[in-house]
Amino acid sequence: MNDTKITNTVASHRVMVMGDSAADIRQAREIARTFADSLSPALGADVADTLVLVVSELVTNSLRHGGGRYSLALSADRDAVTVAVSDSNPAPPREVTPDLNGGSGGFGWHMVRRLANSVTITPGPGAGKTINALIARTPGQSAE
Repeated sequence: MNDTKITNTVASHRVMVMGDSAADIRQAREIARTFADSLSPALGADVADTLVLVVSELVTNSLRHGGGRYSLALSADRDAVTVAVSDSNPAPPREVTPDLNGGSGGFGWHMVRRLANSVTITPGPGAGKTINALIARTPGQSAE
């Protein structure tokens, strides 16, 4: 679903996609990049890269730990870009010690929480959860 809505003279864009395979991770990154490139005013390169990385990590975690299927919604207003990834597992992400030698991961959740200005977890849809990451359009700015 793609739509553009004008509210109080601020353009709000929204893109939504669903996926259930590892190939969809690449597609989610491409969608995030295209979404970032479509915004006006444009995101700075650092903010666009942060958006793509947050999308990649949340979608990857959702596929690995969230039940194997996700939905991704991206939206933006004049102050921030919001990433919302939903899956069918109600359990919140677990903080694990990153595996520096074995290659088994553990970095994603740490990165998401560090890169986003705020991260919230809400119940739903259904029995699952949605992770919302808010990224300020201007680095160093609070988007809350």
